[in-house]
Amino acid sequence: MNRYIMIHHLRWPAVLLLIGTLALLCQLEVIDNFWSWFWPLLLILIGTLMLAERTALAVMDHEDGNAWPYGGTPKPAAPQPETSIVPAHTDIFGRPSNGGNQ
Repeated sequence: MNRYIMIHHLRWPAVLLLIGTLALLCQLEVIDNFWSWFWPLLLILIGTLMLAERTALAVMDHEDGNAWPYGGTPKPAAPQPETSIVPAHTDIFGRPSNGGNQ
């Protein structure tokens, strides 16, 4: 498992650990208000994890030359239809076009 996926999968367990730790500190009366501590620490935790994911993705991009985090290569783009404004030399039935002359 690469670092990006590992950090990505640790996001919600880290949030649950933060909630549990703050609830325990509030229960032991170490902190007075749960919500006044929770929101700032939650934003700091999520921002730190996002920076760690981005760093892991950048390191992985330089190591194997592949920016796709889940291995393999991303699905290639669908081919684009031609948008030529030059008229075709054949009509819709495949016959050569002669400009309306019979």
